[in-house]
Amino acid sequence: IYSCCYLSRRLNQLSSHDPLWKRHCKKYWLISEEEKNQRNQSWKAIFISTYSDLGRYIQYYATLKKAWDDLEKYLGQRCPRMIGSLKESVQEEDLDAVEAQIGCKLPDDYRCSFRIHNGQKLVVPGLMGSMALSNHYRSEDLLDIDTAAGGFQQRLGLKQCLPLTFCIHTGLSQYMALESVEGRNKYEIFYQCPDQMARNPSAIDMFITGTSYLEWFTSYVNKVVTGGYPIIRDQIFRYVHDKECVATTGDITVSVSTSFLPELSSVHPPHYFFTYRIRIEMSKDALPEKACQLDSRYWRITNAKGDVEEVQGPGVVGEFPIISPGRVYEYTSCTTFSTTSGYMEGYYTFHCLYYKDRFFNVTIPRFHMVCPTFKVSTARIVSEDAVFLVLLLLIGQYETNHNEYAVDEDEDSTDTDEYEDRRRVLDIPAPSGRCPRHT
Repeated sequence: IYSCCYLSRRLNQLSSHDPLWKRHCKKYWLISEEEKNQRNQSWKAIFISTYSDLGRYIQYYATLKKAWDDLEKYLGQRCPRMIGSLKESVQEEDLDAVEAQIGCKLPDDYRCSFRIHNGQKLVVPGLMGSMALSNHYRSEDLLDIDTAAGGFQQRLGLKQCLPLTFCIHTGLSQYMALESVEGRNKYEIFYQCPDQMARNPSAIDMFITGTSYLEWFTSYVNKVVTGGYPIIRDQIFRYVHDKECVATTGDITVSVSTSFLPELSSVHPPHYFFTYRIRIEMSKDALPEKACQLDSRYWRITNAKGDVEEVQGPGVVGEFPIISPGRVYEYTSCTTFSTTSGYMEGYYTFHCLYYKDRFFNVTIPRFHMVCPTFKVSTARIVSEDAVFLVLLLLIGQYETNHNEYAVDEDEDSTDTDEYEDRRRVLDIPAPSGRCPRHT
């Protein structure tokens, strides 16, 4: 008994040793020395009080808090007005009320993020990135919990899906599946893509953007704070740059970044829309007489089937930029593929300003464009299965009639023609098309 009492006293002393709690406070709650001093509490007291509030999120909190802190610090230096759009955290009872309202449980990583920031106000630019073309603009806001709950879906095709983002210009949202229904995995995140070839309005294909909220949000933040997405005109643009996609010809360097646009793409028919941003830069150490002007462009475009198209034309986006030492010229254009991937390469033709009869080509590096993972609507799969079964029945009926009336050549010919007509109706060719600009 004495030994047990002594052991309990020692355990009690050890459990009250504040430096032990300091490590846990920093590891799980990211509490700094400065914050500890402001609270004027022991490390043990801070850990216990924080755990009583956020304990259910202990496996997510540090990761999400660091992501939010890194994002705020990065944007505070580059897009300060975007920081002003962020909302304060919500409380547990607010999240519980939303669950009761929609009749579904929210994942803990999602709840945890909203205990740090309740999304943002519906403003432009959006926290989750922008994209701009000459006649198209998208900027996605991270929805606050009440707005997200208001957009919760129960209709076929998006059953039990919660919107995470929203673009006020296009109406585009990224959704999170709260249940494993209609072919989706639980907590999968996606862009909806209506099947344009199906009569059923619930036939919605999906471009997958994440497997969980934690993975989706932290991977996006990492792209932003490491410079993977450029900051242009005080907003985040979701262009991806491959470091190998750079080519230097003499004093001129050309680099390319690309982006997939789900809102302008479809799986059925296969139409995958990409935009690319090209940067043309002359070395600041180049001699002044190296100044030149772009005259024309040449593109060689190859899809996943190996089909090649060549395009040649004057200037770029209707301009004939002059490049001089230290100057940078950037522009955006677009292309579409009927296959899920493809690549482009080519060259620009320049003439020297000091020697107008001197022309030379500048290499455009090969850059690849790949559609993200997508899932075909279960409504389409069911519909295609039904058509296939009907087709099998028709074939079976034809074979039965053929066996019964094999001596009648005219009857055989008529049945075959009818079957071929049915087959041709089902064999819809994939439409092709490409953005005519390729500038």
